[in-house]
Amino acid sequence: AAHCVLAQDPENQALARFYCHTERTIAKRLVLRRDPSVKRTLCRGCSSLLVPGLTCTQRQRRCRGQRWTVQTCLTCQRSQRFLNDPGHLLWGDRPEAQLGNQADSKPLQPLPNTAHSISDHLPEEKMQIQGSSDQ
Repeated sequence: AAHCVLAQDPENQALARFYCHTERTIAKRLVLRRDPSVKRTLCRGCSSLLVPGLTCTQRQRRCRGQRWTVQTCLTCQRSQRFLNDPGHLLWGDRPEAQLGNQADSKPLQPLPNTAHSISDHLPEEKMQIQGSSDQ
């Protein structure tokens, strides 16, 4: 909805911010995990929708031999850095993160039988007392 509002009228950023803030609040209350691509398009400071050139600036930087994308929100001036490496995969995109692949790779092992009778845990003296009281 926020994308549609900004596409129709780029000056109506307050309504787009309201939609993004509402989505974030609902996700927190329901304890939902949002996709990383969704989290990267929202400002963590003011809940603005980050559209490069319209609501944020986007720069490419190098630090310690790695490339980073730096997004700076034009509303609150908060910046976010994302690794810009073609070989980098987010955890959710990795094969081992998928639930279907985990079940196929490791077969489930049966649990040992832990059902024992009560007499296995009682000392012998108590068993003799119980045996004499049954007569």
